[in-house]
Amino acid sequence: MTCKAESILARIMTNLAGTTGVSDRIYRSRVVPITRNEFPALVVEPTGNSVAQATSIDFLDWTMQVRIVVLVKGTTTTSPDQVADPILESLFPKMMNDLTLNGNAIDIQPNGMDFMMGDADQPTGAISTNWTIMYRTKNNDLTQ
Repeated sequence: MTCKAESILARIMTNLAGTTGVSDRIYRSRVVPITRNEFPALVVEPTGNSVAQATSIDFLDWTMQVRIVVLVKGTTTTSPDQVADPILESLFPKMMNDLTLNGNAIDIQPNGMDFMMGDADQPTGAISTNWTIMYRTKNNDLTQ
C-alpha cells in the first residue's frame, strides 16, 4: 500500500494535468535543472509534514505543506510574472475543485505565493504557490 501523504501528492499531480501552458511538463520533487526547452513547467514538492494527536487516540492529524512552483521564461516585452499569470489562473481551480484529493485529505488551503525573478538567457521566474493540506491517518498505519 501507499502512505496517505504519497497518495495526496500523486492526486495533486493527476489534478494538475491539463494546466494551461505547461503541457505534460509537470514534475514531482524534481532536483535536476529544467532545460530551456522544458519551460514553462510545474514542480510539485512537499516542504513539510507535521503531526498532532487527534481527539481520538486511534488517529493522527497531519498538516502537510506543499509547494507548486511555476517555472517560466519572460521575453523582452513580457515579464515572467505576466507569462505565469494564465498558468496560475488555470492551476488554482485545479487545486481547489478537489478539496479532499479523492478522499485522502480533509481540506486544502492556499497559503500564499512567492515570486522570484532572475536573469538567465531570458528573464526567468519561479512563482511558488504554497498549500496546506490536512489529512488523518490511523496512529499505527500511515496508509489509512
